[in-house]
Amino acid sequence: MRIAVMGAGGVGGYYGGLLVRAGHDVTFIARGAHLAAMRRKGLQVYSVHGDFTVAPVQATDTPAEVGPVDLVLVCVKTPDTEAAALGCKPLVRANTTVLSLQNGIDAAERLGSVLGREHIVGGVTWISSAVDSPGVIRQFSQFRRIILGELDGRVSARVQAIGQALSDSGATTELTDSILKVLWTKFVFIASISGIGSLTRLETGAYRDVPEARALLVGLAREVEAVARASGVVLEPDVVEQTIAMVDGIAPHIKPSMQRDVEAGRCSELESMIGVIGQKGRVLGIATPVADMVYGVLLPGELAALRRSAG
Repeated sequence: MRIAVMGAGGVGGYYGGLLVRAGHDVTFIARGAHLAAMRRKGLQVYSVHGDFTVAPVQATDTPAEVGPVDLVLVCVKTPDTEAAALGCKPLVRANTTVLSLQNGIDAAERLGSVLGREHIVGGVTWISSAVDSPGVIRQFSQFRRIILGELDGRVSARVQAIGQALSDSGATTELTDSILKVLWTKFVFIASISGIGSLTRLETGAYRDVPEARALLVGLAREVEAVARASGVVLEPDVVEQTIAMVDGIAPHIKPSMQRDVEAGRCSELESMIGVIGQKGRVLGIATPVADMVYGVLLPGELAALRRSAG
C-alpha cells in the first residue's frame, strides 16, 4: 500500500514507522528540525514494544512531490486540521482514503469539507507517544490500539484492507459499524485526563487517587457524556464508570499529549479537547461548569503560547 503520513509526530511517526517495517511504501510529511533530522539519520523509535530505526526514510515538506497515494493518515494536532486538509489535496485521487487518527470529535467533518466526505474514514487511536527530539519518537504505552469504520456504518472493503495493514504492522486494530459512538467514548476519556492532567501537571498516577482531583475527573467525564447524549450519540450506560476504570488501569507515568504541550509552553489542543465541550453544551442547553473552569484556567497560557508562535 502506498501511504502518506500527514504529521510525523508521536502518533504519525510511530504508526508510520510500523507500516514501513511491515513493508509498505510510506512517505512522511513533516517540517523544520524534525524533517531535517529524519533526512539526516532516519526516524528513530524508542518503544515499550521494541526500538527500531527507519533509515533511509522518505520524508518531505511538499506533498506535491509525493503525488497521489492509496491512504493518507492524518495525524496533525487538531488546530492544524484545515491546513493539513489543504496540504493533502495533491495526495488525493478518486480512490484515495483519508483516515484521521487525531484527537477530538470533529476531524472527519473538517477534513471532509475540504477533501470530500467520500474519501474520509473515521478513526480513533489509543496511544501515548511523543517526539522526544528531532527525528526521535518515544512511545510509552503498552496500548497502541486503533478502531476505524465508515462514517455511514458500513464495514467496507477499504476499511478491511486498511485494518489488515495496520494489524499486520503490530497495532491492535478493530473495525466498527458505529464509529461516532467510538469517537465520543474515547473523547470522554481523553478530554478528562487531558483537562485534569493539564491542570495538575502531574503524571496520572499522582492525581487519580486524590479525592478532590478524582471528583473533577469524574465531573468532566460526565459533562462530555451529557453533551454526547444531547447530540444524539448513543453511549453505553456506564461509559463514565468504564472511563474511570480505564484511567485507573493505565500506567501511572502516562501523560496525554495535550498535557505535554501545556507543560512545555507550546500551543495545545485546548480548543478541540476542552473548549468544544462548553461550546456544544451552550448550544444544546447542557451545563458544563468543570469544562468551563478547566478552559478558563488554561486559556491564558494557551494565548501566551499562540503569541510566542506568531512572533
